[in-house]
Amino acid sequence: MALFFTADTHFGDHRTINIHRRPFASVAAMDAALIAAWNAAVGHEDEVWHLGDVVRRAADVAPLLARLNGVKHLVLGNNDDAGAMAAAGWASVQHYAELTVGGTLVVLCHYPLRSWNGQHRRSINLHGHSHGRLKPLLRQHDVGVDARDYRPATLAEMIAPERRVGDVAERIAS
Repeated sequence: MALFFTADTHFGDHRTINIHRRPFASVAAMDAALIAAWNAAVGHEDEVWHLGDVVRRAADVAPLLARLNGVKHLVLGNNDDAGAMAAAGWASVQHYAELTVGGTLVVLCHYPLRSWNGQHRRSINLHGHSHGRLKPLLRQHDVGVDARDYRPATLAEMIAPERRVGDVAERIAS
């Protein structure tokens, strides 16, 4: 079982194509590409933490989740309403979460945090919301699809270029 993170899919939202300059001719093309990329990366037994802003219409959440591989958790974003939260298919729904991955504390929130629990003890903050446009702090990563080739990513993939954090990448990858 692998552990993946993503955010800001905005399935079904035509505004996202223009606002965030996504390279898709239509919402249908965007949704199809996001679903294909998700399922190519994520297996049925893998776990995915979606850090918010899933879809435009809450009624689309349950049918969409049924098409996506993995056990799915939601950390709420500013565009996720009560209907999205209540949709069948989420293993859990919360505003904020903390996980320990390979001995490293990982703090999950839709919003990029200026400071977070354990920040000065080598913890990592994963977030969405900024669509790849925010300069990160050390050990902070935007997991949104706009910053991650339109697919979920593992923690090891995100921190691989950040070798200056010591052996964290090696601990997480193992």
